[in-house]
This record gives sequence, structure tokens and C-alpha cells, in this order.
Amino acid sequence: MSSGKTAFVTGGSRGIGRAVVRRLAAEGYAVGIDYLQAKDQAGALETELRAQGARALAVQADVSDRDAVTAAIRTVEEAFGPIDLLVNNAGIAEQHQFQDITDEFWRRLFAVNVDGAFHTIQAVLPHMIHVKAGSIVNISSIWGQRGASCEAAYSTTKAALIGLTRSLAMELAPSGIRVNCVAPGVIRTDMVAVLGEETLADLARETPVGRLGSPEDVACAVSFLAGDAASFITGQVLTADGGFIL
Repeated sequence: MSSGKTAFVTGGSRGIGRAVVRRLAAEGYAVGIDYLQAKDQAGALETELRAQGARALAVQADVSDRDAVTAAIRTVEEAFGPIDLLVNNAGIAEQHQFQDITDEFWRRLFAVNVDGAFHTIQAVLPHMIHVKAGSIVNISSIWGQRGASCEAAYSTTKAALIGLTRSLAMELAPSGIRVNCVAPGVIRTDMVAVLGEETLADLARETPVGRLGSPEDVACAVSFLAGDAASFITGQVLTADGGFIL
């Protein structure tokens, strides 16, 4: 059954983003699937969801480019109506020792991981403020809560998203808009696959529940924060990490 609502998910073609898109579509949202380079995967996801009777549309936009983001969101709105739920999932990461981080790398991480959220939120806010309703869920990381060796740049951007979440939650609450954050732990995605199976096995052993997380685990957390069951929850960081940073 259609919820009559529209969601926009950045980085929606793969990993956590894809699981979030599938979850929201199953709940009746019309979903805009933002992607950067994975055109085939985004298109396949759109086709899959449409075959199931869902409303889905893949749109290309580098979230660091404000004009591209605005155009992508307008395309989705023209197809399905104004955005009711924004999920800021797009992000990039690489491991470097701090002294080896270049200006270019530092700025690119902030452009995608932080500026991307800045651009998308500003694009959807006018309507949300007008109707005094809306939900924004930012995807941070446990490394934004605790920090991680050789991931100073990534951790800093994810900590910034937590600060953005809490500040915006206070600012937008009088307008009926909730802003929350999910901080995933070690999730089996392409981003962590580069660590190798031996390292991933070690990380699973370090996780109290005894396994790595799945993209679907994070999608469940996003779904909860986005939905009516969380109508009294704003400005919060829901850590989905199997107890990793306890």
C-alpha cells in the first residue's frame, strides 16, 4: 500500500543505500535513487522496484555539486511530489596516515560527506518548512563517535554530520521537522571489503554480537527513525554496531 510519501536517498545504488531504498519502497514510499557512477546498478534497482509495483526513479548527481543535487531532487519531485524523507547516505572513505593526507583528499571527503548533506538538506527544506513536516536521517559512523586510526579525515566528516544533526534538530523542531542520525558499525559493504577477509573476521570477533552488520540492519534503523513510531525522537544518534564501541 502506498504511503503517499516521497523519499530521496543519496548513494542509493549500492550497499547501505540500496538496502535503505528497498526498505522504504517496501513501506510504500516513492523513492529517488541518487547515484554518482553506478548507473547500471541504480537502473537495475529502479527496474526491480518498479516490477514489484513500487515507484522508483534513479537520478545521477554528485552530491558535492549543489546544482546537480538540486536538479536531481527537482526531477524526483516532478515525478512523485515533494520530498518528505531525506536520507543522506552518500559517502567516501580511504585509509591514510594523517601526515600523508593531501589537501585535495581532505577537501574531497568534506565535499562529499559533509557538503553533500548541506546541499541536499537546503534543497528539500523550503517545502518541509512550508508544510511543517518532514524527516531527515543522516548516515554517520561509529568512527565519527569514537575516531579511528588512519581514518582521521573520514572520522572528522562523520563527526561533523553528528553535529549537524543535533544542531538542525533544535533549529527545525518548531517547524515540525525531525533530524536524526544512524551511526553504523562495521557493515559488510564494498567500502569495507577492501580490508580483506582476515581483518573482517577479526572485526566480527571484536563485535559483541559476534558478527558484522548487514546493510539491512542499517536500513531497519533508518526506517524506524523516519517513521511515525519515532515521532517524539529528534536530534538522536542511533548506533547500529552490534555493540562494537561499548
